[in-house]
Formats: sequence, C-alpha cells, structure tokens
Amino acid sequence: MPKLLEIDSSPLYGRSVSRQLTDAFVTQWKSSHPDGTVVDRDLNATSIPPVTGEWVGAAYTPDEARTPEQKQVLALSDTLLAELEQADEYLFGVPMHNFGVPSVLKLWIDQIARVGRTFSYAGGTPKGLLTGKKATFIIATGGNYDPQTQMASFNFVEPYLRSVFGFLGVTDTTFLTAGGTAALNYGQDREAFLAPHLQAVQTHAQAI
Repeated sequence: MPKLLEIDSSPLYGRSVSRQLTDAFVTQWKSSHPDGTVVDRDLNATSIPPVTGEWVGAAYTPDEARTPEQKQVLALSDTLLAELEQADEYLFGVPMHNFGVPSVLKLWIDQIARVGRTFSYAGGTPKGLLTGKKATFIIATGGNYDPQTQMASFNFVEPYLRSVFGFLGVTDTTFLTAGGTAALNYGQDREAFLAPHLQAVQTHAQAI
C-alpha cells in the first residue's frame, strides 16, 4: 500500500496557489492509488522550534546513551523523521518567500537533516539515507524566475531543495512551478491562470 506524505508550507491557506495545487495533486493521487494513504503535515499548524546547542548535542549522542531530557529535545524530530521514513512518496507545496523557501520549511528541514537518520558520514564520505523515495515539489512564485529570464539568478528555492534532498538521498524529484502569481493581485483571472498548472499537476500525479 503506497503512502504519500504531503507537506504544505504556505501561510495563506484559501488564497494560496501552492496549496490549491497540492490539493489537486492529492485528489488525483488518491484516485490513481485507491489503496494508498496520505499523511498531511501542515507546517504552519506545527510548532517547530529552531535548532539549539542542546538539540545538536542530543542528535550526536548515541541513542542508547541519551538522557530523558535529550530524548524530549528530539521528540518532534523523531516524529517528523518517522513520517518521512514510512512514506514512499513526498509532496511539497512551497511558495517562494524573499527568493527562498518559507521559514517554516527551513525549520522543518533543520529538524529532519539528522546524522544517522537521514545522512551519515560513515567512512568520511557523506551518504544520504532516505533512498528509494520520490518527491514532487510544487512551487509558487510571485515573479517569473524561469531559466534564461532576467530574474533567474534570484531563484534560490529549486537549487536549495535539489541540494538538500539530494544530500539526504532523495534524487527522484520533480519540480512543477507556477510562476507569476503576483498577477492575481492585479486582476488576472485565477481560474484561467491556474488551469495549465492544475493540468500539469494532475497529469504528474496520475503518472507516478
């Protein structure tokens, strides 16, 4: 039975383009995988603290040697890691914030990028441990940051996500971007704007 982990990071909810597209993906994925399970992780509804020195110390302490306090420090990280490890496929809804990923997504990444769980340096060489997974990233950007455009060099979302997840072992990735969403604030018809992006998302969800 396939399991999909959906992770949304937009704070806009009903006005969010990325959330509307992830919703469409999930609907199609459920139709194509009637025996599948979807786990929803809303990062704006999850209280994620920044990594501290205590967290780092706990993460680098062998599991059997951790104190009850260290285990508590890592409790949320353990929960988020279990969701990742148990899922076969990942779906991320990612709006561009100030040319990068939303702060809540960065906090989540800091919690799951953990030595011995998602990566290792065994033998002195980094190795990703989240292997055999598929990830789809649905990105919404206010401007157009496509390759060869004037603003392409300002796009730190896709390169960052490719690097981080590649480092963790997730190399089977698909990026679908809805660029130019700022036009919706200036009279662009939402349904017409979203139509090609919804089609692309649904086609991909049906195919994987």
